[in-house]
Amino acid sequence: MLGARAWLGRGLLLSRAGQGLASSRRCPEALAPTWPHRSASRGSSSRDKDRSATVSSSVSMPAGGKGNRPSGPSSAPQKVPNRLINEKSPYLQQHAYNPVDWYPWGQEAFDKAKKENKPIFLSVGYSTCHWCHVMEEESFRNEEISRLLNEDFVSVKVDREERPDVDKVYMTFVQATSSGGGWPMNVWLTPNLQPFVGGTYFPPEDGLTRVGFRTVLLRIRDQWKQNKNTLLENSQRVTTALLARSEISTGDRQLPPSAAIMNSRCFQQLDEGYDEEYGGFAEAPKFPTPVILSFLFNYWLTHRLTQDGSRAQQMALHTLKMMANGGIRDHVGQGFHRYSTDRQWHVPHFEKMLCDQAQLAVVYSQAFQISGDEFYSDVAKGILHYVARSLSHRSGGFYSAEDADSPPERGMRPKEGAFYLWTVKEVQQLLSEPVLGATEPLTSGKLLMKHYGLTEAGNISSSQDPKAELQGQNVLTVRYSLELTAARFGLGVEAVQTMLNTGLEKLSQARKHRPKPHLDSKMLAAWNGLMVSGYAVTGAVLGQDRLINYATNGAKFLKRHMFDVASGRLMRTCYAGSGGTVEHSNPPCWGFLEDYAFVVRGLLDLYEASQESSWLEWALRLQDTQDRFFWDSRGGGYFCSEAELGAGLPLRLKD
Repeated sequence: MLGARAWLGRGLLLSRAGQGLASSRRCPEALAPTWPHRSASRGSSSRDKDRSATVSSSVSMPAGGKGNRPSGPSSAPQKVPNRLINEKSPYLQQHAYNPVDWYPWGQEAFDKAKKENKPIFLSVGYSTCHWCHVMEEESFRNEEISRLLNEDFVSVKVDREERPDVDKVYMTFVQATSSGGGWPMNVWLTPNLQPFVGGTYFPPEDGLTRVGFRTVLLRIRDQWKQNKNTLLENSQRVTTALLARSEISTGDRQLPPSAAIMNSRCFQQLDEGYDEEYGGFAEAPKFPTPVILSFLFNYWLTHRLTQDGSRAQQMALHTLKMMANGGIRDHVGQGFHRYSTDRQWHVPHFEKMLCDQAQLAVVYSQAFQISGDEFYSDVAKGILHYVARSLSHRSGGFYSAEDADSPPERGMRPKEGAFYLWTVKEVQQLLSEPVLGATEPLTSGKLLMKHYGLTEAGNISSSQDPKAELQGQNVLTVRYSLELTAARFGLGVEAVQTMLNTGLEKLSQARKHRPKPHLDSKMLAAWNGLMVSGYAVTGAVLGQDRLINYATNGAKFLKRHMFDVASGRLMRTCYAGSGGTVEHSNPPCWGFLEDYAFVVRGLLDLYEASQESSWLEWALRLQDTQDRFFWDSRGGGYFCSEAELGAGLPLRLKD
């Protein structure tokens, strides 16, 4: 096993990009978070918060009036596709049969807006986003709303994972002018791409506390016709203010604080916000935040003889233990869900993202190195087993995500978590065999239900189920230690462990007959780089060449399918084609800063794990390319996107 310093001592990226992603795709981060499907206000524990539409504007927007006019039922998808049918993005394809006259992001849409003097309606999301699905079904399939969009706006749909630069610019506007952000993100722009109104999810019609999407469209339409000059002036002022605020440069400022001071401040901030009982650093919702846990391990490494060092280690290990025992971890199929809707890590938002798996595999491997507790290495191996089974392309690349939603049965409407939830009746039928030697009548099903907290009424509270879709359903979450479960029934610990493992395997086999969640088969260079790190680090820590081989195959995939030899540039995306082929968009989507940063990181980890110098050499070449396209020679630091790629956007941002 490699020593802790070998894998913990390289230092961390504490910016947003260090989360594993830049901007909006991020696995959690510290400053002004933009969590998926929710406003950014902390302390919200209800799933209903996910639906709170936030409207931000550079002009005043009146609230919804009393005279609500209910829309008719959403229409069935039209048979004639719109122009998104020609796009590769799974997210854009999901909107290809909307009656909305969608355009992909590009000059054709911008020229149309200028020629017809119409505002641009920009809608940004991704294919495994639950509330993106909801808005698509409620509003973008609605004939009346689509007519408003088609007559008075130029509608543009963007996959935030394809174009993180577009997402980041307009999310900056939404966050700066409202209480939060999230997806779907909906922003209205001038024909010159300057934002003037923005928000997240909108219900189709006005509610008691929420303005409806149809109302917003009507009022923006009227404002554009009657007060366009005021809109343009306010939009320009907001854009200028955002540009000034977003500039990061060395300039003539005094020297920044030392690394030691910043590390200490970061530790103190985390210590103050720590949840002593359940781990983590917020009330609810709670995100895994692997970069924070890695920071704490690094802090322990340099402060091992101090009380703060011990505290850092304790916070990280306790959080990882509580997460792994909670419902945010898929105990049947392994891997981690996106976040927990409650403080206890119990009921998750069920989406699974590659970036989370990659970073969590690394941090659980680090926990094993530090503690020697195989509990953590088992979790890391489970994560990688899930990725190999469910998120891997046959050529070595890794898919982006699995959806939170799936049909409970074939032909039914998808519901969140349907693939992952269990009733007591299902478990009893699947695990009906008696357990011999127990102090009371016992089946393997009852044993599993006791250990994982399943109840007849379901273990999901009504506050986490605003649509009443999850009644009687259960999320598996470890309620007792093996020792306590064994003592409760007078059994041996090893026997209980074996029976639980057997029971979980039977549930896994039963789950194979359920309709699977949608797979986002898009492959991103940045997330593939992170996954190369996940396999390389875990393989080296555990001494398993098989895992290092997965990392090697991932790096080969990146070089074969996501690297342009002639220019030395990375491509941002590629897509799974038919018959195991790999396809690209035309023209290709070139890489962003995060793609270079995390592919380089993955190659460095793979070099350390394999000692193959070719990976180090390629990392150095990519770093040279990154410096050439993204480094700000005047102000210092790296821009998130190439200057040419972001032409026309009102801001060019840095992390």
